[in-house]
Amino acid sequence: MADKSKDSSSYGASDITVLEGLEPVRKRPGMYIGSTGPAGLHHCIWEIVDNAVDEAMAGHCTRIDVTILKDGGCRVVDDGRGIPVDEHPQYPGKSAAEIVYTVLHAGGKFGGGGYKVSGGLHGVGASVVNALSTSLTVEVDRHGKHHVLKFIDGGKPQGKLTITGDAPRDRTGTTVTFYPDPTIFEEIDFRSQTVIERLQIMAFLNKGLEIRFADERAGREMKETFKYSGGIVDYVRHLNASKESLFRKVGYFEAAEETQEVEIAFQWNTGFYESIHSFANGISTTEGGMHEEGFRKALTNAVNKYAKKRGLLKEKDENLLGEDIREGLTCIISVRLAEPQFEGQTKGKLGNVSMRSLVERATNDKLVEWLEENPKEAGQIVQKSVSAARARMAARTARDLTRRKSALDGAGLPGKLVDCSSRDPRESELFIVEGNSAGGSAKDARDPRTQAILPIRGKILNVEKARTDKILKNTEIQALIAAIGAGVDNEFDVSKIRYDKIILLADADVDGSHIRTLLLTFFFRQMTSLVTEGHIYVAQPPLYSTLTGKEKTYLKDDAAKAKFLEEHPNHKNDFQRLKGLGEMDYDELRDTTMDRTKRSLLQITVEQAALADEVCSILMGDDVPQRRHFIQTNAKDVRFLDI
Repeated sequence: MADKSKDSSSYGASDITVLEGLEPVRKRPGMYIGSTGPAGLHHCIWEIVDNAVDEAMAGHCTRIDVTILKDGGCRVVDDGRGIPVDEHPQYPGKSAAEIVYTVLHAGGKFGGGGYKVSGGLHGVGASVVNALSTSLTVEVDRHGKHHVLKFIDGGKPQGKLTITGDAPRDRTGTTVTFYPDPTIFEEIDFRSQTVIERLQIMAFLNKGLEIRFADERAGREMKETFKYSGGIVDYVRHLNASKESLFRKVGYFEAAEETQEVEIAFQWNTGFYESIHSFANGISTTEGGMHEEGFRKALTNAVNKYAKKRGLLKEKDENLLGEDIREGLTCIISVRLAEPQFEGQTKGKLGNVSMRSLVERATNDKLVEWLEENPKEAGQIVQKSVSAARARMAARTARDLTRRKSALDGAGLPGKLVDCSSRDPRESELFIVEGNSAGGSAKDARDPRTQAILPIRGKILNVEKARTDKILKNTEIQALIAAIGAGVDNEFDVSKIRYDKIILLADADVDGSHIRTLLLTFFFRQMTSLVTEGHIYVAQPPLYSTLTGKEKTYLKDDAAKAKFLEEHPNHKNDFQRLKGLGEMDYDELRDTTMDRTKRSLLQITVEQAALADEVCSILMGDDVPQRRHFIQTNAKDVRFLDI
């Protein structure tokens, strides 16, 4: 038996590591910004911008400028009060500005004196950005003077806060310029579109605040300005601009208590999916929380109460469900509160129970008033909700029929499925191909033990424009559901899928692209976890092939062709331009896609998300926050088979 006393002696006080200052951030950056990928990189901008927006919410800032500099850095300028520059009472010899940028959990958002409401949670935003930057410069215009403080190498101060002259034109405000550390982040190239979408949302949420964006990088120069006098009412109009609204009016109400307030704007469209976006102190709460819970519950109650009172629903009729009422709803819920309780530093979910109570009371009172004052629109909402309820019951019947049919047919597999012999989902792949001819080629090229082929005929139903009952009656969709074998919609269970990889094998032409997009839309809407858990793949066809001796070489695109010619200057062979995977013969398919030893997987990032943007354009139109959330949380799990 081992001598326990000897074991314990090797673990003493000297083995305990103490991380000082900003070291914890550099050691575990993901704990503070979510990841070191593109989302984490852009999170650094959000932290600095959020500080400026806090000044706007406090009534001291009217304009924010965000610039991506020529050399790749980022500068954020606001015309707020400016970070305090006097000596901090707890840190003799150090200015408050230096403390904000070097000490975790330091800021003006704790005692209540600096900000009544703010987006900050732990007071780590500014210091975290400093810790993850190669250099950061803070310029403060305050008390008529221009102050400068510089940091390098993850937050090391380069001297004290220094007055360099008078504040220009007596301005006040803060300017922060930072350069992300390439040893921390996977890449340090900011994506303009990602920044623009976030800034536009901030302008919508802060009525009258002007936000300007500029990209100064060579070849990528652009400028945008956002300012909305209507606030979240303009936001709802913007989101529904690409959709057919059920009525022209945008509903709005607000309510406030001593330390918290809520404003809600809403409008229904003729579509079949709800689009509710919630924010707390300007922070997008993508996972919802108490404010959303309160609204959803009260919305269901208010509409049922109105429908019964007006005789639009008989007393004996069942109440409408929340999902019926929310069909086609576009809604913005924006709350502000003194002590926000978020889950995690990335602030995805609001936990304040008192906010649920406020939102629920406000919706019960104010929404009922709005319905009474707008009887035409209220009638249209109830009518659409009743139609949704009927469709829900029809969909339930269709699902029951699908289950019964599967039970009667044994395995319930579609007749055109060419299945693999393996029954282990972990090694099995399903190729969805365009048409029977492509199906024949794929069948000949496959490994019959682990690769299954499902040909589909033409373009499947666009599920964005159909309710579930109609979707479940579509022949091609029935084949997809049966082949994957894990159910559909609310009953989908990803643990029951028959194949670990679902690979879309469409042609490279416009029709093939449309088919791919329709399939991805179906999977995202009806089998969401298939997308979010990384089981969907897209086969990316090579553009060219050429012979080198007797060997055929495949080249992904024009850049690959140019590189090949550079490496083979004497190559005289012609290049064959391929039509796409769906039209290749079985030798080409096997060599490019179906032979596992000859393909590699490239996971999409936000910057490489052309596919995600394509899917989102049909899924969400101009619904910016939902599209951005989709790209960040889902599209990264749609993967290319990169040839």
